[in-house]
Amino acid sequence: MKYTEEHEWLDAKDEVVTVGITEYAATQLGDVVFVDLPEVGREITKGEEIVVIESVKAASDILAPLDGEILEVNDALTDNPGLVNEDAEAAWFFRMTTTTPEEMDDMMDEDAYKDLIGD
Repeated sequence: MKYTEEHEWLDAKDEVVTVGITEYAATQLGDVVFVDLPEVGREITKGEEIVVIESVKAASDILAPLDGEILEVNDALTDNPGLVNEDAEAAWFFRMTTTTPEEMDDMMDEDAYKDLIGD
């Protein structure tokens, strides 16, 4: 697993990267009430707004962590956005391929992420 400063987690397996938000981010957001997911097949650019999350506290954008293409989205979040609060790691947002897998080498590992959030 790798982590971004924007509190996203990435899990890469066989050239497919699964992306979600961390437990810390989910806690900061509060109760999630709406998730707007990207279209499957969409080409994305690192830093692009890709997911919109609305909670009782605020709305937040999830940025594309890498360049690539959306392969799959977690449709369960559309019907039950609260899954993010129940288990942020299980409630992934999308799966993607990436044209820049080497960029994951510069992302944080779990220990570095824990240092970032003061855990």
